Amino acid sequence: MKLSVLDQSVITTGGNGAAALRNTLKLAQITEEMGYTRFWVAEHHNTNGIAGSSPEVLISHIASGTKSIRVGSGGVLLPQYSPYKIAENFKVLEALFPNRIDLGVGRSPGGSPETRLALTDGVRKSLNDFPRQVRDLQGYLTNEGLDQTVKAYPFIKSAPETWMLGITHRGARVAAEEGMAFTYGHFINPHSGQRAINQYLNDFQPSRMMEQPKVNVCIFIVCASTEEKAQEIALSQDAWLLAVEKGGDTRIPTIEEAKNRILSKMDEEKVKENRKRMIIGTPQKVRNELLLLSEAYQTDEFMVITNVYDFEEKVQSYALLAEAIL
Repeated sequence: MKLSVLDQSVITTGGNGAAALRNTLKLAQITEEMGYTRFWVAEHHNTNGIAGSSPEVLISHIASGTKSIRVGSGGVLLPQYSPYKIAENFKVLEALFPNRIDLGVGRSPGGSPETRLALTDGVRKSLNDFPRQVRDLQGYLTNEGLDQTVKAYPFIKSAPETWMLGITHRGARVAAEEGMAFTYGHFINPHSGQRAINQYLNDFQPSRMMEQPKVNVCIFIVCASTEEKAQEIALSQDAWLLAVEKGGDTRIPTIEEAKNRILSKMDEEKVKENRKRMIIGTPQKVRNELLLLSEAYQTDEFMVITNVYDFEEKVQSYALLAEAIL
């Protein structure tokens, strides 16, 4: 089984964006030494708890500070941008770091309607145009199949590996039809993964960029030496997810702050439901549950996201997981 990382550059209570970005680089360097396969960064906007708003810039920084781990986006919000410009950005990255760059794209609107309009400079773009944008993006990456008067430079021998991020069978269908790799977001929707991945594997069409289907699954994991310790550490992640869903302060609270928060009955039910998006426990427990998911999802690669308050406990979670799996 292969392990990879998705990091959102989360900001903790008392911390700041600069510290969060420094920790992202540090985590990439540490997990590279542990044997993780990929390190992806997310794209979020208009939130005070996530510093990762520009994956292209962060990818360049991380790739410069590491040696061999693949670095990529999880993912660029394609509906808000020009496929041509994204292709240029990632061809430059691929030229600088050959055979190390992953281009993951998603259909997410990127936040509130106001945030999305700010991203598009006031232009109202339809999400229904997404499949066409995906085709154009791959055309510019390969400089094939599009108007030959406009090409994406620089010309390079290799190309970034393209991934579609999805949480339903609809995203899987687009990935299959366009011949892209597929990442299923179990950490967002733990209920539709088998249907989505089955559709992707059954419908996959080889493309200029990928001959065989490729799948990984992203999941929240908190791993510690004891079950009790893992459950305690995860409290800050529980509280953070609640805040994200309510649209409030999205900085990750301390464990004590999480313990002291008064939860409504609805909050308690939501925390219980959110736990289906994650695995929490000892290395052996996490390993066993990942093996079961590996069979259900027909994949040998998991992308791990761990959003807890203490950075050292976050690093330890990745370390214990690597010891149990790699």
